[in-house]
Amino acid sequence: MSTGELLSIEPQELQFPFELRKQISCSLLLSNKTDSYIAFKVKTTNPKKYCVRPNTGVVSPRSTCDVIVTMQAQKEAPSDMQCKDKFLLQSVVAGPGATPKDITPEMFSKESGHNVEECKLRVLYVAPPRPPSPVHEGSEEGSSPRASVDNGSAIASEFKAASRAFAEQHEPQDNSSETRTLIVRLTEEKNSAIQQNNRLQQELDLLKRGANRSSSGIPFIYVVLVGLIGIILGYLLKKT
Repeated sequence: MSTGELLSIEPQELQFPFELRKQISCSLLLSNKTDSYIAFKVKTTNPKKYCVRPNTGVVSPRSTCDVIVTMQAQKEAPSDMQCKDKFLLQSVVAGPGATPKDITPEMFSKESGHNVEECKLRVLYVAPPRPPSPVHEGSEEGSSPRASVDNGSAIASEFKAASRAFAEQHEPQDNSSETRTLIVRLTEEKNSAIQQNNRLQQELDLLKRGANRSSSGIPFIYVVLVGLIGIILGYLLKKT
């Protein structure tokens, strides 16, 4: 960061991630650390190559301003990736309430007695960020045969494990089906046995009832026979 009396400029270097046939931009942050209105102007040694927005302006007291510098698309890259372009940012105290319309070229003329603060900025080309590769490292070109074999073995092991898990997952289902069939058969046999038991119980009750009737009829017949014998014996005794 450049810390001048009027404006602080960040960064001190204009870094462009260089790519052929592509416009590239970077930004400058201008900070006014005074209680005055500060007018600024941006110059470059290669104006056809760069576009600066805004190239002139006013920064209000205790405020900031962003300046966007765009490098036009380049058809070829320098052999050493070095750039000799330079930028110059000039700043001067403006009148209270000044606006960009109030800026004139004479404001930045030292010969006119104005206190012009200047900051030189250089340009750097940097490598563009590399996008993440969608191809797995193990399958990149140039990988060793050993790595391919290991990958094949790993895939085979995973396939065996998946097959084993599939078989184990389905065995409980088969056993569960056989268990349900056995339970249904046992339930039917149980119900059949209960029905037979009930039927036998009913037949046993009928037999008990018949036996009770037979046992209750024997004393009555006995009494009748004894009575008849007594009558006969009495009749015979009278005759004699």
